[in-house]
Amino acid sequence: MKPEYVGLLSLVILFGAIFIGFPIAFTLIAVALGVGYVALGDIALHLMTLQFFSVMRDPTLASVPFFLFMGYLLEQSGLMERLFRGVQLMLAALNGSLYLAVLITATIFAAATGIVGSSVTLLGVMAAPAMKRSGYDVRMSAGTIAAGGTLGILIPPSVMLIVMGPVVGVPATDLFAAAIFPGLLLSGLYILYTLVRSYLNPKLGPPLPMEDRRPFAYVVREVVLGMLPVVIVILATLGVILAGIATPTDAGAVGAFAVFVLTLVYRKLTWEKMKAAVMSTLEVSCMILLLVAASNYFGAIFSRLGSATLIAESLLTLNFSPTVMLLIMLAIIFVLGWPLEWVPIVLIVVPIFLPLVNKLGIDLVWFCTLVAVCLQTAWLSPPVALSAYFLKGVVPDWELKDIYAGMMQFMVLQVAGLLLILVFPQIALWLPAYLRQ
Repeated sequence: MKPEYVGLLSLVILFGAIFIGFPIAFTLIAVALGVGYVALGDIALHLMTLQFFSVMRDPTLASVPFFLFMGYLLEQSGLMERLFRGVQLMLAALNGSLYLAVLITATIFAAATGIVGSSVTLLGVMAAPAMKRSGYDVRMSAGTIAAGGTLGILIPPSVMLIVMGPVVGVPATDLFAAAIFPGLLLSGLYILYTLVRSYLNPKLGPPLPMEDRRPFAYVVREVVLGMLPVVIVILATLGVILAGIATPTDAGAVGAFAVFVLTLVYRKLTWEKMKAAVMSTLEVSCMILLLVAASNYFGAIFSRLGSATLIAESLLTLNFSPTVMLLIMLAIIFVLGWPLEWVPIVLIVVPIFLPLVNKLGIDLVWFCTLVAVCLQTAWLSPPVALSAYFLKGVVPDWELKDIYAGMMQFMVLQVAGLLLILVFPQIALWLPAYLRQ
C-alpha cells in the first residue's frame, strides 16, 4: 500500500476510535506511533521526540494556564455576579432588560476569559432565577444564555485562538485582533434580535418589576464596582497584547496576577475557591497541552506519509472556485463540531486543510477567524450542542427541547454573522492590518 493511503487509513482508524469513546490524546499517540513505525520505521520515534519537545518549548502555549486560571478565578470570585446585577438594574425599565444584561455581561466576561463552559454555567446561575421570576420566555432565555456564553470561544483572550496560532503558523496576536470585531458583531446581532423581539412582543421580556429596582445612586455604584475590576483585567491582558507591549504569555501572567489581587481586594477569595481554581486550571491545561503534543505528532506522521498533500491535490482537481472550496471546508468543520469539541478539530482537521488553504491563496488569519466562528456555531447546534448540557445542569427545570429551540434561534444569527464575515473579510482583517502599521 502507498504511504499516502496508509496515512488515510490511520485517519479512519483515529476517528473510528474517537467516536467509539477512546481518549483522544492517547488514541492520537497510539495510532501515529503504530502506523508511523510500520510505514517509516525509527523515524516515527524521532518525530515523537521532536514534536513533544517543540510543544514543551513553545512560549505561546505557556499562556494557556494563565488565561485558564484567570477564567476559573473570575468564576470563583463572584465579581461577574456584581457586574450582571449592575447592568440588570441599569437597564431595568427596558423590555428584554435581562436579555441585554446577560449578553453585555457575557461579552465583557468573554474579553476577560476564554472558557465557554464556565461562561454558560455562570450566566445560567446568575440570570435564570431572575428570568423565571420576571416571567421571561424560557426558550429566549435559554438561547440568550447559551449564545452569550459561547462568545468566550471567539472573543480574545480565547484559549482556542492561542492553540490555533502555532498550529497554522500565525501569531496569536493577529488572531486576537482578527476575532474582536466578529465577536462584537455576533454580540450586536444577539442584542438587536432580543431587543426587537421584546419590543414587538413585551410578554417575551417584560421590564423588571418595580419592587426589584433600586435608587439611581445604588445602580451607578453597582455598575462601577462591577465593571471596574473586569476593565482592569481586560486592559492588563488584551490591551497590552494589542498595543504590542507584551506577548500573550507575559500578558496572561499579568492578567492572572491582576485577577488574583482584585479578588483579594474585593474580599471574595477563600482558600477553597483558590484551590478549586488551581485544580481546574491544572486539569484543563494538562489536557489541552497533551492534546496539542499528541496531535502535532499525528500531524507530523500524516504529513510525512504525504496524505495531507494527497487530500489537497485531490480536492483541487474538483476545479471549484476558492470560495466554494472554503465553504466545503467550513461545512465539514461545522458538522464535525457536533460530536467533537474544538480541540481535536483545531489540532487534527485544520492542519489537514492547511495545504489546500495555502494553495488556494486564502488568507490564514481570515480562515482561522471563520473556523473559530464556525466552531462557535457548532456549540449551539443540536443534537450534541454542549452549551445545552451546561445550561441544563444548572437550570434542571428547563426542558432540553426548550433549550434546543431557544439555541436554534441564535444559531441562525450565528450563520448570518459567519456569512457576513465571509462576504466582508475586512471585518476580521482590518484591525490586524491596522495594528501592524
